[in-house]
Amino acid sequence: MVLQVWETLKETITAYTGLSPAAFFTVLALAFAVYQVVSGFFVSPEVHRPRSLEVQPESEPLPPPVQLGEITEEDLKLYDGADSTKPLLMAIKGQIYDVTQSRMFYGPGGPYALFAGKDASRALAKMSFEDQDLTGDISGLGAFELEALQDWEYKFMSKYVKVGTIKKKDEEGNQSSEASETKATSAEGLSTNSEQEASAVTNDETSKGIDEKITEKKDVANDDDDDAAKE
Repeated sequence: MVLQVWETLKETITAYTGLSPAAFFTVLALAFAVYQVVSGFFVSPEVHRPRSLEVQPESEPLPPPVQLGEITEEDLKLYDGADSTKPLLMAIKGQIYDVTQSRMFYGPGGPYALFAGKDASRALAKMSFEDQDLTGDISGLGAFELEALQDWEYKFMSKYVKVGTIKKKDEEGNQSSEASETKATSAEGLSTNSEQEASAVTNDETSKGIDEKITEKKDVANDDDDDAAKE
């Protein structure tokens, strides 16, 4: 029965199309493929939108930058990204910027993670990742390196919020030395005042002793004069 139907179908295809059954089904398959391709250009993009994009969660907003004022380099190291609850900070030429929004670059595992929590002025100017260049000391840099550093500074000023400055070590040393000098001066002043007071007391006592001796001599002289007059 099936063979009879197949033979009848082949005869019908050949009679109406002039093609062999194999050629007919090949043309039919190609026509279906062309239909699928052409229809894809006219389908709404929403139909082919990946499901993953529809359920993608929204990223949490970043907390506002916190102004730190003037801090030391040791304090700045606490904001190197190791603690995710703290902002990610970085400094250029002593100016501290909040780079939390670029954690993928400056956070742990990022290409510039070595710069976080430090003043990386020298490293940025030289585009160096050496430990000895991870410092804010820019002495000895060439004109080209200083220009590169200036470009980095402009970029940070326009993109990130400045949250503080680094307290310079020489300022700390001057403050401590000034305090020591003030204490020393005060001590010298007290010592000088004490010596002056002691000298004044000694002079007063000496003056009193001289006056007493002069008075005694005058009294003796007067007594002698009185005795002579009586005689």
